Amino acid sequence: MNKKEYFMLILKAAEKKFGNADKRLAGDSWPEAWQTLVATIMSAQTRDEVTIPVAEELFETYPNVRKLASARERDVLKIIKRVNFSKTKAKNVIEAAKVLVERYNGKVPDSIDELVELPGVGRKTANLVIAECHAKAGICVDTHVHRISNVIGLVKTKTPTQTEYALMEIAPKKYWSRINRLFVLWGKSVRGRDRKKILSALQ
Repeated sequence: MNKKEYFMLILKAAEKKFGNADKRLAGDSWPEAWQTLVATIMSAQTRDEVTIPVAEELFETYPNVRKLASARERDVLKIIKRVNFSKTKAKNVIEAAKVLVERYNGKVPDSIDELVELPGVGRKTANLVIAECHAKAGICVDTHVHRISNVIGLVKTKTPTQTEYALMEIAPKKYWSRINRLFVLWGKSVRGRDRKKILSALQ
């Protein structure tokens, strides 16, 4: 079995196991693209269960991107203090909002190259945003996607960016946007790097 066939086997099993799960992740179901962007920036190294209510409070206080762009850092920090690296993230979400207002008229750009220029945005966040907000193909690689892809032998990589490009080679483009959600739910269900244990979680 080659890597492309192996990927499809894994994807189908993951879809069967987790495809209908109603668990909300931090980047899911926000009505505005800028909210998806900001929530995803805040979610880095923070559990979704923490990020989502914090993001909801932030968006209630700042209901549009222009209000967030003019927010004071200490006021944002007060709201988001429960997320990890809150001081850096408070600065980044305000600065990102400013760029959106000043350069893009409040809209969220739909290209990876433009998105990664925003404060606090790396390829993981950029790929999630293009997939979630713009219905474009993107492989969002977080710690779960990176870990599982390596442990089960889909890829052999050292960094999430390497994993993203390696998965592009073996995954049909139409499935790229499904990988993150399925692998995150899978990763949340089983910890560690035991290959047998990780694969058995799909059964």
